[in-house]
Amino acid sequence: MNVTEILGSPEEEYSNFVYVVAAIAALNGLLFGFDIGIISGALLYIKQSFALSTFLQEVVVSGVLVGAMLGAAVGGGLADRFGRRRLTIAGATVFLAGSIGMGLSPSVTWLIGFRFVVGIAVGVASIVGPLHISETAPPSIRGSLGFLQQLAITLGILLAYLVSYAFAPTFAGISGWRWMLAFGAVPAAVLGIGMYFLPESPRWLVEKGRDDEAREVLSRIRADADVEGEMDEINEVSEIESEGNLADLLEPWLRPALLVGIGLAVFQQISGINTIIYYAPTILKNIGFGNVASIAGTVGVGIVNVLLTVVAILLVDRIGRRPLLLVGVGGMTVMLGILGLGYDLPSLSGIVGYVTLGSMILYVAFYAISLGPVFWLMISEIYPLRIRGTAEGVASVFNWGANLVVALTFLSLIQRIGRAWSFWILGICCLAAFVFVYFRVPETKGRSLEEIESTLRESTFVGSGGDSGVTEYERDVRE
Repeated sequence: MNVTEILGSPEEEYSNFVYVVAAIAALNGLLFGFDIGIISGALLYIKQSFALSTFLQEVVVSGVLVGAMLGAAVGGGLADRFGRRRLTIAGATVFLAGSIGMGLSPSVTWLIGFRFVVGIAVGVASIVGPLHISETAPPSIRGSLGFLQQLAITLGILLAYLVSYAFAPTFAGISGWRWMLAFGAVPAAVLGIGMYFLPESPRWLVEKGRDDEAREVLSRIRADADVEGEMDEINEVSEIESEGNLADLLEPWLRPALLVGIGLAVFQQISGINTIIYYAPTILKNIGFGNVASIAGTVGVGIVNVLLTVVAILLVDRIGRRPLLLVGVGGMTVMLGILGLGYDLPSLSGIVGYVTLGSMILYVAFYAISLGPVFWLMISEIYPLRIRGTAEGVASVFNWGANLVVALTFLSLIQRIGRAWSFWILGICCLAAFVFVYFRVPETKGRSLEEIESTLRESTFVGSGGDSGVTEYERDVRE
């Protein structure tokens, strides 16, 4: 069984090169995942080296998030201006330099500064990876290929956990956390070199008037598919558009898509996933595990994250985006309730470690098939070509901003209201996410990017009647 038989539709054939393009572009996610995962293990030793308070621990974790907000804010516009390929290479270079800088940091101030630098690259990667994949993938397997970004994120997190375990507490006489953080230069180099040999997005090339190059790229990735038909479709959409800007996102016909992107962005973070990713070893240590055992426990979390993301890849183009979101978010809500209960019942105090670890693993499993991958996939699908990068940037800024709030407050929240209520509050956020998905998020399975855009453009209702003000896009949600 080949890749096409697993991911593609039986009646369609595509060049294997499309999978190569998607896999290398998805390495943006590997950088993303490695950085958010590596700090969880390194933090146990950084706080000893620099005698960090709870607040400074939160600042060290959050330094990368501030940079990521900046990277996301400018990355979308830069991707629209300079292209997906060149921006990826630039981001990989920044990540490589920042990783080495973190490993050599002489003080916590320098460490926070280099984490800010790395964060800029992470913010760019969070946009340009899904963008490049969605614009090269055939419609029938775009969901599966888009999920490769999330799979790479989970592999990056798992790699980070394994690297943390390998280098803890010291290696070659040097503090292990320095090796952990510097190791990020390795995947950055792999991404930069790999992307150097890849072509640019054909849709971006069309937007820049480089049709011959776009046709050549499509010929390489579509095999016997109708390249000229796809070129005509892309050009038809491109011709009715002028260059977009941020204000265009407020046009009435785009507001439903804007709401979906921002809503999923915020809910992905306030659902609490990064309390687990960033602080899992800290949480496990607080309930009795040692430093190394705490890191080892998170390896199991990382493995489940990877495996369930693979399951999601196999399902997304078969059952759709909405069913995965609803099942996953519902499961997350239940697991957070159990996790809080494990801390709240004194009779469970002897087994709280097992309850905590089991709930964490199942929570991550539900996240891995839903909010984790579907958010990044959908924001690469639902916006018009002329502002796709900019729109993804807006959604990503909200995503990193919500991430920053969670990272800066979670440990302090635990100190003030206790672990049980901290996790129950996150569970309430998951419940709100379920309601949002049910009423607002449409299904995009099987539609080309141009079809999705046409649905948005043509469905703004300007007449009167019972459905006044309701778009076809919004009716898709209700159906």
